[in-house]
Amino acid sequence: MNPNLQQLQPYPFTRLAALTSGLTPADKPHIGLSIGEPKHEPPQSVRHALADNLDKLATYPATKGIDLLRQTIAGWLSRRYQLKGVDADSQVLPVNGTREALFAFAQTVIAPGTRVLIPNPFYQIYQGAALLAGGVPHFVNCTPQTGFKPDFDSVPDHVWRQCGLLYLCTPGNPTGALLESEDLRRLIRLADDHDFVIAADECYSELYFDEENPPAGLLQVCAEMGRDDFRRCVVFHSLSKRSNLPGLRSGFVAGDAHLLERFLLYRTYHGCAMPLPTQHASVAAWRDEQHVRRNRALYCKKFAAVLRILGGLLDTAHPQAGFYLWPRVGAGETFARELFLQQNVTVLPGRYLAREVGGTNPGDAHVRIALVATLEECEEAAYRIREFCS
Repeated sequence: MNPNLQQLQPYPFTRLAALTSGLTPADKPHIGLSIGEPKHEPPQSVRHALADNLDKLATYPATKGIDLLRQTIAGWLSRRYQLKGVDADSQVLPVNGTREALFAFAQTVIAPGTRVLIPNPFYQIYQGAALLAGGVPHFVNCTPQTGFKPDFDSVPDHVWRQCGLLYLCTPGNPTGALLESEDLRRLIRLADDHDFVIAADECYSELYFDEENPPAGLLQVCAEMGRDDFRRCVVFHSLSKRSNLPGLRSGFVAGDAHLLERFLLYRTYHGCAMPLPTQHASVAAWRDEQHVRRNRALYCKKFAAVLRILGGLLDTAHPQAGFYLWPRVGAGETFARELFLQQNVTVLPGRYLAREVGGTNPGDAHVRIALVATLEECEEAAYRIREFCS
């Protein structure tokens, strides 16, 4: 057995199932707000493209993906982030969702014993990927004092010198915090100084609330710095959140051509080619922005309704992006357990998404509430949470 497997912790939803095991909740319809699984309607164009290309299931797909998909992604990146041009042949690689790619990428770039910087709280794949690649995680806390951005000022110089990979998540999961352009410029300079790779998880990038001010991206900042080769920088994007297609398992990695060349070699052996019907369906999704704007508008309605109903009852605020609330509730595990028991509403204890650093777990006092259910269910859940808190 790989001894590194022993370092993995149970996944958050396994821990949540154990927390609520044996409980008999109130006799009300269950409302699940714990998993970040979008429930909005997937675009019809994607369904049609998938169905129209089912005959291609008889063909082995290439790991690199078809030219049309890579060109479509390169065009989307250029439009979205005002890039002068992205080389579809060398700077884009389709992947089977960002979860798989974020894990596999670490196996490509991490040498055993390398430090891996991870925001805390974080998407759990980062730590698992680091450990199974033989890396040494170093957690960077995200607290109210830093606006829920990672406290990079707290990272010692020797850790920066030993760093091989820095995971970013912007917009953040679970906090919704954004790294601004200046934050990203600083990190790019640090990567140059200490020769590490930046892996920016941007899968929530299209869930924002001001149509005139979309979040900045890592490649966008690279281009502003005159780094069109995106050296040491890669980004991860997905159709799961943007287009309500978590079951399609489709995303991409883009950036430094040298890194993607090595990543492609790894993936060729790993056996991660995207099925051709999925690739053609993905082309349809990346070409269409109308459904994405509708998606954002619906999340805006949900946040407005839920925060109005809660009326300041919880210590929380409208996030900068994403579809999570990250309220401070005191003891997150107790809150989640009792809310399930009394109101049959499931939320996720924040401590399950974070690790203890310096005697403190920055998720301890929080829960994550995913506004992924229907508008009506989100409103009903808010009323139940209000009743519970009262």
